[in-house]
Amino acid sequence: MDARRVQSHFVAVMAKHLPPSASTLRLLDLDGASAGILANWRADLDTSHVMPSELDAARLAPDSFDAVVAYDIEINPQLLSESLRLLRPGGRLIMLHSRGSVSESQARILRDQGYTRLLLEPALDGLGVLLRGEKPHLTADTAERVHSVAQADGDLLDLDHYAGRYLHLLIQQLPNKPVWKLASDQIVTWQAAAIDSGAWQVLLAFSSLPKAVAFLQPAVLQGVIRDVNKVGKFSRATAKSWTWGVVLNPTMASVQGKSLTTVQIDPASAEAPDE
Repeated sequence: MDARRVQSHFVAVMAKHLPPSASTLRLLDLDGASAGILANWRADLDTSHVMPSELDAARLAPDSFDAVVAYDIEINPQLLSESLRLLRPGGRLIMLHSRGSVSESQARILRDQGYTRLLLEPALDGLGVLLRGEKPHLTADTAERVHSVAQADGDLLDLDHYAGRYLHLLIQQLPNKPVWKLASDQIVTWQAAAIDSGAWQVLLAFSSLPKAVAFLQPAVLQGVIRDVNKVGKFSRATAKSWTWGVVLNPTMASVQGKSLTTVQIDPASAEAPDE
């Protein structure tokens, strides 16, 4: 198997560790090849920042990226320090070495440079090492963390001019069970939250998972929405086929006093969910 194909298999593992983001995930690729491969797995990537040579972070603003990826690049304090500066709070450094094994020294150097929520594990079928660390959040409050990411996208966006690749819907899944607990003959149905305007329904849609969660948290606490147990992710192309209207990134104020309902939507039309 040639080196390019080997890298493709390993980078596919890295794709599973990309963090939730706003409508576009801002990615910095340090090895120069991973971004192109990752784009096959996550169509919402902004892959315009590729640095296949020495990391020149001075020209990049701090807190600029949701994720920094590096394939077969040596861990060193300068790379880790500069990557940490460029990541937003909660952003992730994801490194993969196609050779070697997990060691405590790898975890130590990540910790020493300020990374938290470390994950080190064999990369693929026991081969290589995947290393993941996060830039610490500025707050311990989970709701504030979600809102900080959600703020990257505006409210009440014009769907016709929306440049993002996905929409997220608030879903009530029945039965409310994980896939592995479903009986073989059970049928899963999805009901998506919508505004009932009488003659037709308008889906409550969001540009990203954080944007959906930031809306859902106060909506549930205020009793505006009930029984939502899932956020479904749909491509923009799928959204264009819907017969319902869509309001993108509604605010709490925009739904106050409105009659809310649900509409049935096909789970098979959804994309793979974010982490």
